[in-house]
Amino acid sequence: MTLKGISMMHPMTLRGFLLAAILTSYLYGAAEPDVLKHETASAALAPFLNEPAEYRDMRMAWWRQARFGMFIHWGLYAEPAGQWNGKTHYGEWIQNEAQIPLDEYTTITTRFNPAKFNAADWVRIAQSSGVKYLVITSKHHDGFCLFDSTLTDYTVMHTPFKRDILKELSEECRKQGLKFCTYYSIMDWHHPDYLPRRRWEKRPAEGANFDRYVQYMKGQLKEIISSYEPAVLWFDGEWENTWTEERGRDLYQYVRSLKPDIIINNRVGKGRQGMAGTYDPNEAVGDFGTPEQEIPATGLPYDWETCMTMNDHWGYNKADKNYKSGPDLIRKLVDVVSKGGNFLLNVGPTAEGLFPPESLQRLEQIGQWIHINGDSIYGTTASRFKELTFGRSTTKGHRLYIHVFDWPADGRLVLAGLVSNPVSAHFLQDPNCPIGITCEPINVVLAVPEKALDPVVTVIELTFDSDPEIIYGPEIYPEETEFTSPIDVSFSDFVVDGPYRIHYTLDGSDPNSSSLYYEEPFTLRNSAIVSCVKIARDGRPVSPVSRKQYLRKETPKNSNQ
Repeated sequence: MTLKGISMMHPMTLRGFLLAAILTSYLYGAAEPDVLKHETASAALAPFLNEPAEYRDMRMAWWRQARFGMFIHWGLYAEPAGQWNGKTHYGEWIQNEAQIPLDEYTTITTRFNPAKFNAADWVRIAQSSGVKYLVITSKHHDGFCLFDSTLTDYTVMHTPFKRDILKELSEECRKQGLKFCTYYSIMDWHHPDYLPRRRWEKRPAEGANFDRYVQYMKGQLKEIISSYEPAVLWFDGEWENTWTEERGRDLYQYVRSLKPDIIINNRVGKGRQGMAGTYDPNEAVGDFGTPEQEIPATGLPYDWETCMTMNDHWGYNKADKNYKSGPDLIRKLVDVVSKGGNFLLNVGPTAEGLFPPESLQRLEQIGQWIHINGDSIYGTTASRFKELTFGRSTTKGHRLYIHVFDWPADGRLVLAGLVSNPVSAHFLQDPNCPIGITCEPINVVLAVPEKALDPVVTVIELTFDSDPEIIYGPEIYPEETEFTSPIDVSFSDFVVDGPYRIHYTLDGSDPNSSSLYYEEPFTLRNSAIVSCVKIARDGRPVSPVSRKQYLRKETPKNSNQ
């Protein structure tokens, strides 16, 4: 079979993919770096871009099970701890934001000596917090490497510390049962061949060769994969115009050729849409989306992972005390997982090699909660409910996990639209605490104690004989909820002379058979809370109530009038 034949296999069988992957790995591994820069070689070796769904599912399985990971941003920038020339707002971008000349910034290597770093302690803390994988910056934008590289002296081995941090961490992760993963920045402010230069820099760009930099990067990635065997390569710094989708596809192919089962984020190419982290997996390369500092309102239709800081910086800033609370982070974890995503929570260690005490406190709080409620996180999939006003839900086989944020004052938790009857219900925190179950035609109502068992998030496990079935209320359109001129409102699932009618109200109250019934789109001229429900001809509701608030805003006045 020719290389051309391999690259053109579509759709590719699993057996064909595996054969192509083996051959690609051999050819990439045997080729000299200069050979790999040619577009013809890259185009010919493309089986990983045609991966069969079943192989992808096998490769992604552990990551989808894990749900919770730890991000670690650590490097030279920890030493100034966010301070430079009297200003205290910097973080991992300090070299660029404080406009520190390269020859001055590199002197930090003479002071970087994290004598209190202990890989076993870091991994133990991560394990105790409930994370299942750890992602550390092997090289951030400043180009400094936390590993022993034969391709540059700009590494931790050329500091007073002289210890390979990635080696120690990867070995400890394997010993303690965590997946070890590495972050790697495509952008590099140190390498002479990386382009473009910073606008404020005086370093000349003459003689720089970006293709040569790409070969340097590939060489380093080969070192990382062969020496530390990361389960994920988490790329970043892909947004500058020298990097292209074609280069991203080539790099994805190259990395997968070195370790076919590795997982690679969508920042390897150019498909990411800003901080939202979204992309089109059919058009852009990468295995998962990467929302940054935000949680998608309704999840995403593909694998995704929200990465988030505990305070306002990724790297250590000793002046930054604006930490999210432990309860807030626990609810964010639940929110992400309930929408089908993973949560990658960041820690920025100090220059001494220690996790800040504020981070330790929050990790301990999360770990205590997960120790009790981990079954509702690990191995779960997204909620089957469109909305639970009091909290969130996750799914695992024939079980639903109900995460209660807001405890009901009347002792009734209404699971609107749940039409399957639970076989059992119990609290994860106290399985012996009684829960009453009432099965109504389109709801299940749980009778719970007067006070929440856990004021942060109380979790109830519901078990069913088969996959639980949930029905939904009509969709309300338009999706945009703010308007300046009259809009037409419509509902989905409308059927002329069907077995039910859609009744609605405009004041937020629950509609019934006496409310207005829907026949065609109607015009909304003022703010309103639109509520609708399907009601059978005999007056029985046959769906939960759907609700959407529309807000009319004044048209901005022309400032020239």
